Amino acid sequence: MKALHLWLVACLLPSLAAAEIVWRGDFETGNRSQYSTEQMVSSDRLQVVTSPVAEGKYALKATVKQGDDPINSSGNRNELVYLSNEKVGSEYWYRWKVMFANDFPSVDAWQLFTQWHHDGCCGSPPVEFFVKGELIRLTLNDSGTVWSTALKRGAWQEFIFHVKWSPDASVGYVELWLNGTQVLKKTYAKTMFSGQNNYLKLGLYRADTVKPVGVVYHDGMIQATKREDVFPVVKPDPEPVVDAGTPVDAGSPKDPDPVVDAGSPVDPEPVVDAGSPVDPDPEPVVDAGTPVDAGTNTGVKPAPLDESGGDANFQGGCSASGGSLAAFSLLGLLGLARARRRRS
Repeated sequence: MKALHLWLVACLLPSLAAAEIVWRGDFETGNRSQYSTEQMVSSDRLQVVTSPVAEGKYALKATVKQGDDPINSSGNRNELVYLSNEKVGSEYWYRWKVMFANDFPSVDAWQLFTQWHHDGCCGSPPVEFFVKGELIRLTLNDSGTVWSTALKRGAWQEFIFHVKWSPDASVGYVELWLNGTQVLKKTYAKTMFSGQNNYLKLGLYRADTVKPVGVVYHDGMIQATKREDVFPVVKPDPEPVVDAGTPVDAGSPKDPDPVVDAGSPVDPEPVVDAGSPVDPDPEPVVDAGTPVDAGTNTGVKPAPLDESGGDANFQGGCSASGGSLAAFSLLGLLGLARARRRRS
């Protein structure tokens, strides 16, 4: 019994994880079996193909030629029908992708590619996406065209459509995103007709006046109750880790250049003491001896003076730089000598 319980839990967990997705019409079954019924003149008009695709492995190629009228009604069509039966007051998120062929006709006539039709008879649906001329339009039956954009061919475009279904214009509303950008903010309007439910149709439905063949591709349709189911959570790319390589060993911290000791402050050149001002060489003082009293006989006989024949230029051996005192002393000595000679 316990084993059975575990088996049931394991089987139910995957479906519980996706419980908010109400329905898928993404053709990943490889056929049209996800839809309730088809309105087509032949199976080649609604083909499940492997190229081109927007996601997964499969997409739908819808083709319409002039005169295709499988339900004997106005216009030409080949469409898939999903009886979703949205109720009054219900709220859903839808996401799907569309690509118009490179030769999709450019005509001044309506060409619907997705619509939510009422289950009553006749008249235009309450919600329709269509091409007219070179514009894609969203029209609400009671409000007219509430959004439009330029038609692009040969490229997948993603639509996300949020709807509150109600015949009361103060309750019902729509919002629209194209390729991830909100292009229509919440707009209140009647999204249903009173007393009627809605259902989904996609493929191609157009005015019977259009002659060229029309081809449009559909892929990835889902119906959900939460925004998170139609807006995939986009995780930001992690910051790249830059490998700086192995840290380079810069070695031990390098000592700053050594401070060179300039030694003790160098004393200025010593001031040489020149001593007291040097007087010029004094005139040599010639000791003339103690003055000899002429009357006193000392008993010392002075050396004889050589008179050299009385030469008037005789200098007596004295320096010419001698002072006047020396000269007078010499003259005094000479006078004494002469006196002694005269007395001897």
